[in-house]
Amino acid sequence: MYRFLLTPRWWGINLFVLLAIPFCVFMGSWQLSRFEARIEDHQSAKEQAASDGKGAARPLAELLPVDKETSGDQTTVSGRYGEQLLVPDRELDGRRGYYVLTLLHTDGGRALPVVRGWLPGAPDAAKAPAPPRGEVTVTGALQASENPGENGVTARGGLPAGQTAAISAASLVNLVPYDVYDAWITLNKGDSGMKAVPVSAAPDTGLDLKAFQNLGYTGEWFVFAGFVVFMWFRLFRRETEFARDAEIGLLTADAAEATTYEVDSTPVR
Repeated sequence: MYRFLLTPRWWGINLFVLLAIPFCVFMGSWQLSRFEARIEDHQSAKEQAASDGKGAARPLAELLPVDKETSGDQTTVSGRYGEQLLVPDRELDGRRGYYVLTLLHTDGGRALPVVRGWLPGAPDAAKAPAPPRGEVTVTGALQASENPGENGVTARGGLPAGQTAAISAASLVNLVPYDVYDAWITLNKGDSGMKAVPVSAAPDTGLDLKAFQNLGYTGEWFVFAGFVVFMWFRLFRRETEFARDAEIGLLTADAAEATTYEVDSTPVR
């Protein structure tokens, strides 16, 4: 009754199943490992953010370019404050407000974006404290350039003059006529009575949409593996039933084979 398993068609079906199941399990396990890696990155980023504020400040040149290891590290920079911009739609302590961003012109010729603090309400240049004059030395936590969609950063366009949606060299290069560091710092203590902006986690270390996509893909691959097994047993049961019916004379062998072929060839939706 099970001689049909030796036919070329069933050899092909069995080979497909034997290859598809390990592949689906492998892909599901890989996606699960990616999700677990993101959880570990998230935990290590939180621990690093808590410890970075206690470390000694180092020169900016030693920490660039910003990566997962240097993001949040303390740095000290000297220069003169220049242009001031406001960064709208930033939340702190459950309240909506804006960052006060001032560009610090360094001896190297480039300007470093410095977030001097946060103020509540709608952006208002008249309420933003003016930066100190003359040569200053600032100390704060180093941060990577922002990307829309991360840490509440929007991709808004058409902002009023003197505002920017993201703190990044790519955004600021369109607003100022000089080079800008591909990094920024947030002061440890808010300037002129403003609230200090807390350190953000390094890019790709949070439990964001990508992390939960990995978890979703994990489930999908294991479902695919189960579906392959289900379809194999479904086809096997149908062919066994037709073979049994042919043995007891309810169907001729040719009719059973033709009927089974029609069932197997039916598209699965």
